[in-house]
Amino acid sequence: MRLTGTLRTWKDDRGFGFIAPTHGGAELFVHISALPRDGSRPTAGERVTYELGRGRDGKPQAINVERIAIGPPAASTRSREPAPARDGPSWLSRIITLLLVVGLAAFAFNQYQKYATGYSTPAPAFVTSPAQVAEPIAQNFSCDGRKYCSQMHSCTEARYFLKNCPGTQMDGNHDGVPCEQQWCTSPFAK
Repeated sequence: MRLTGTLRTWKDDRGFGFIAPTHGGAELFVHISALPRDGSRPTAGERVTYELGRGRDGKPQAINVERIAIGPPAASTRSREPAPARDGPSWLSRIITLLLVVGLAAFAFNQYQKYATGYSTPAPAFVTSPAQVAEPIAQNFSCDGRKYCSQMHSCTEARYFLKNCPGTQMDGNHDGVPCEQQWCTSPFAK
């Protein structure tokens, strides 16, 4: 049953006020969430209709309030039960949420690309001497009778001898990588 009254006081900064019922009796608490969200703010002294409900504390309060001067609100703007005043997330929290979502999506896409292409980040090669850095990339090697790792000067040279020269003894475990303990210690060694 809808009742009528006058909005006796309204604290706009706090989002609540009190309605004096037309039929008499104690003033009723009214929260901003019970009013239509039409963009206008209520003012003290205006006439309203309302339904009687109970707040969280169990005390009577006005719910589904309609401002007579404005008319009935659209069905979607009326609150069915009292709720705490809340304007929704601030613009800053929306931006932070958006950035988190974009960051997670980028991370997931990057992980998918690594998985799909079989890509893995290479381990850094450790440089132990300046001679390893200055080693020429292309060298002309020739089979000159050397067959042991101790006779080689680089991993590239050891690979050349293993591949092209007969009788070499540089691949003890027969995995195709020569001098694993001396020259070819990492998969990226030259």
